[in-house]
Amino acid sequence: MRLAIIGAVLLAAGAVAIATGALPFTDLVALVDRVAPILLFVVAMTVVTELCSEAGVFLWTARRLRYWGRGYSILLWLLLAAFATLSTVFLSLDTTAVLLTPVVVSVTRQAGLPALPFALTTVWLANTASLLLPISNLTNLLAQHSLGGITPGGFAGLMWAPSLAAVVVPLLFIAVVFRRDLRNRYSRIPVGRIRPDQPAGADSRPAADRVLLACSAVVLALLLPALVSGVPVWIPALAGAVVLGVVFALRRPRVLKVSLIPWSLLLFASGLFLVMEAARHLGAPVLLSQLAGQGQGFMDLVRLAATGAAGSNVLNNLPAYLLAEPLAGSPVRMAALLIGVNAGPIITPWASLATLLWHDRLMRMNVLITWKGYAIFGLIVAPLTVFAAVAVLAIAGQ
Repeated sequence: MRLAIIGAVLLAAGAVAIATGALPFTDLVALVDRVAPILLFVVAMTVVTELCSEAGVFLWTARRLRYWGRGYSILLWLLLAAFATLSTVFLSLDTTAVLLTPVVVSVTRQAGLPALPFALTTVWLANTASLLLPISNLTNLLAQHSLGGITPGGFAGLMWAPSLAAVVVPLLFIAVVFRRDLRNRYSRIPVGRIRPDQPAGADSRPAADRVLLACSAVVLALLLPALVSGVPVWIPALAGAVVLGVVFALRRPRVLKVSLIPWSLLLFASGLFLVMEAARHLGAPVLLSQLAGQGQGFMDLVRLAATGAAGSNVLNNLPAYLLAEPLAGSPVRMAALLIGVNAGPIITPWASLATLLWHDRLMRMNVLITWKGYAIFGLIVAPLTVFAAVAVLAIAGQ
């Protein structure tokens, strides 16, 4: 509800900007042409992942990861970290925050392990692992357009080194800080004897439908390569949503509700795009350039990444990106900006939508993590992660 209210206010402000000429109509048309396919992709992928979750795909996978952990906490942690990374890379950071968080908490609770290191791993990787592909983060999709429609392969070629660093640094921090918890053992039991989990908010979950599970798994298996094939990503995402919609209409029609569509997110993103476009016309990037610099040397890239990270934690990563986008100017500077706005927003709760969604899921499951403690950890991890990612970007770019 709060997100929807903020979105409505932003839309109203955007309407005022259009009416007063602060945002010219021709630029509004160009903006719609740019962001409409992106928002359509976001909607379609949200529907796909929600239906896959309803079918039990994430739970099925996590329960097997618990079994494959062989009773070793650190092995289970590494498996869940890999799962979170893959989920973020191929299904986006919001998917990891919303759908994987309750599954991770349930699995660790059943294993009798402390949830904190696993929960932190999930939210940090939801942000920091979102650098590799255009579909991993909304900012990446916007950057892909600014880079002239670079292919997913080309994007990954630019971002693979910083992406690897952005995954490794948070994991090393957790491995050191929570080393005692990660030495614990848990009971290893056959998968078939693991009692069903109850994700957040699900007091009574229907019995698993093997047809739904199999169809959802097949759709995901076909969708992932399609999303990196170079075809406009909204096309395979929409096709996947339609196919799953038909399957659920036949097997479990009560799940198909209007609430599957992320209306609040759409409202918020639409309003934010309008306001940030107006701010760009009013000269905000010129002021920001004094902080971000213009060069392509290592320290120049650090300045730009730090500006993006600071802006994300003060405002939010999406407006921080939109304001700084005109300052990128080259692929390597764009990569540095993405490092800042993707890997940096892990200090304040509002720095990314994924973090807010993650915390909401934890609260529903009675997992208490204070924002003060979260911020203290983030103040250590965010600078280290951003600096390391920029460093390997500079090395790989030579």
